Amino acid sequence: MTHPHGDRELCDEAVRLYTEALRNDGLDRDELTAAPCLMDMALLHPDPMDAERLRPVPPSAALAHLLLPITREIHERVRLTAVLADSLAPLMTVPSGDPNLSITVLEGTPLIKSVLKEAAAHATSEILTAQPGGNRSRSSLVQGLNNSLAAIERGARLRHIYQHPARYNAHLRDYMTRVPADRLEVRTVEQTVERLIIVDRELALIPANAKRTTALEIRHPALVTYLVQVYEVLWAHGTPLTEHLPATSPRTPVTRVTPVQQSIARLLVEGTTDEAVARRMGISVRTCRSHIAKLMQALDASSRTHLGALLIQSGLTDPQKPPPKVR
Repeated sequence: MTHPHGDRELCDEAVRLYTEALRNDGLDRDELTAAPCLMDMALLHPDPMDAERLRPVPPSAALAHLLLPITREIHERVRLTAVLADSLAPLMTVPSGDPNLSITVLEGTPLIKSVLKEAAAHATSEILTAQPGGNRSRSSLVQGLNNSLAAIERGARLRHIYQHPARYNAHLRDYMTRVPADRLEVRTVEQTVERLIIVDRELALIPANAKRTTALEIRHPALVTYLVQVYEVLWAHGTPLTEHLPATSPRTPVTRVTPVQQSIARLLVEGTTDEAVARRMGISVRTCRSHIAKLMQALDASSRTHLGALLIQSGLTDPQKPPPKVR
């Protein structure tokens, strides 16, 4: 059946059928003829007990399923951006005829901080930041606070993206109490890109080495626009700091699993090492292993191999499945 709407839209009939599926805990396959977009949007899945029956999927689970390939593409594009930056780094010091199209290498932390301070002091619209990791130090947040207040004085607004562990950082909470609430929005995500700072959509700063002692100051309009688009997708995936992260309960134990532990579980099932999991989650290896130990306890796993099997069975690692209920 042809629908007069896009591939990623729902028609009125689809909304009606989905509502009916929720009310009746499913619907027959032949009823789907009028609204195939329900399957296209992952809002229905086959009933494992009845091949002719379809069961509704929570919209949040369907959204996670649809966003998964988009998220992977974003991370791949960011990785490609870093590779290209490394490849072209030797040419960055060549003088450019147009300063507005320049990419400048900033060598050393003091110079990077100086450029960032100067940019914040002249910001008039907005400052966007993405900060990987959750252990924000007091000194970095004090410096960030000074830059933020300088930008706010000139009318700029702030948006920050952190990883979920940052929610429990006392220094970040203190920072937020010192910044006017109507000028600041903060969201957290499971995983984010490397450090990214964008000022007035005219200047972007990204790290140029692993230790972040070298940075690229980007003023090329096309590149800055691209980085803003990456930021906006991350922002759309984020959970406002003012909202609680949803907790998930495994099928068998009564112990609740935190969103951070669920993220760790997904990485473990992919075969990621403890060190790599800690790095991607922005936490220490010790904290990571503490979360893994709690997962083993929650699922009553006897070994790490046993834990991997139980994680798959529990549904914790499958974004297509709704959160399993506690017995």
